[in-house]
Amino acid sequence: MTFTPYLVLCAAHLVLLETGPDWAVTGSKALLMPLLALGVVLAARSAGARSPWLLLLAIALSWAGDVALSFPGMFVVGLGAFLLAHVAYITVFLRMPGGRRRPPLWTLVYVAWFAGFLVLLGPHTGVLFVPVAVYGLVLGLMAAFAASRGPLMAVGGALFVTSDSVLGLGRFLPGYEFALHDLTVMSTYLAAQLLISLGVLAALRAAAPTSREPGRPVPATAR
Repeated sequence: MTFTPYLVLCAAHLVLLETGPDWAVTGSKALLMPLLALGVVLAARSAGARSPWLLLLAIALSWAGDVALSFPGMFVVGLGAFLLAHVAYITVFLRMPGGRRRPPLWTLVYVAWFAGFLVLLGPHTGVLFVPVAVYGLVLGLMAAFAASRGPLMAVGGALFVTSDSVLGLGRFLPGYEFALHDLTVMSTYLAAQLLISLGVLAALRAAAPTSREPGRPVPATAR
């Protein structure tokens, strides 16, 4: 399986979160997204589809966010990297084979989530209120557009919202952090990245036979 190295490292990283040492946690975290990207490239090749560059860009930006958040004083840099990653994911969903689709009605729950997000965290974010609010808005949009592409990516988007919500609460809400905080953040985040990637690859795989018909160019959505 092309994602076996990623899954193995995910398991190792989650164990290291609870056992340490810190340098191993930081090092393993920096390798997670590269292994996911490798799995995406290999899976796309085996399906006969072109490498999904927008998806790989989103993963690369996520990697930049992971690395930045591993060091003190780099929160804003990490936030910016993940913001751009979510913009890339939204673009992926809009350009996927099958045309644009409306998010299902149930995704209005993200409107309620965003309102609660601002009410709960807003008073504690200080000068970061605007960037945190913009990030929350884009995150919610990403999850809604992910849901428009089927159950697999709907779960991936929801897990991303869960991960970042727990992370935000732990950072800004006084006294919130709990014993398994880091484990919860990373396990939901890593699952979200994998599910979204698998969903995109499934769509590209389904479109690949059509894209290889004689005389027909590969559609831009597969690039």
